[in-house]
Amino acid sequence: MNKLAIRLLTLAMLSLTLAAAPIVTVVYAAPDNDPPPPDKGKKKKSSEARPAIEQTAFADGYRAAYATIYDRHDYAAAIPQLKALGRDDSAAVANLIGYSYRKLGDYKVSQIWYERALKADPNHVKTWQYYGLWQLEQGNRDQAQYHLNRIAQLTGTTSEEYRSLAEAMEKPPGTGLVY
Repeated sequence: MNKLAIRLLTLAMLSLTLAAAPIVTVVYAAPDNDPPPPDKGKKKKSSEARPAIEQTAFADGYRAAYATIYDRHDYAAAIPQLKALGRDDSAAVANLIGYSYRKLGDYKVSQIWYERALKADPNHVKTWQYYGLWQLEQGNRDQAQYHLNRIAQLTGTTSEEYRSLAEAMEKPPGTGLVY
């Protein structure tokens, strides 16, 4: 009887694992619309691994903050939402915090967060784009060009991030436009 119970339990756990795998893949498919992937490089013992419930709570919180920014344009409310996730060392999270501060006009704090995002992931294209727009708003066209070149190296010249920054750079300097 014990062997049968163990086999059934093992089969049930395997089934749950296989059923949950596609969901986890979909949740982390896009770096900015969706939450960033779990912490990289930090190998944990299986007894220390985050339960799926924690990852789901993080994903839900990230999506809520994302909607607060892009749907409701409530940047002040998004900042504590993002910080409450406890993952502001993630490039995607730090980038959105920087973006929110930039939209609120706090350029010094915004810069800190953009640099933190790039420190976490030097290849985070969305941060290069947003930080390039920040550079334009500050009148730093040469730095914005550097950011545009970096995006071209990472994704080519056909990406949305490249086109957005290139389009903004075509506008005359000093127009005071906020992107």
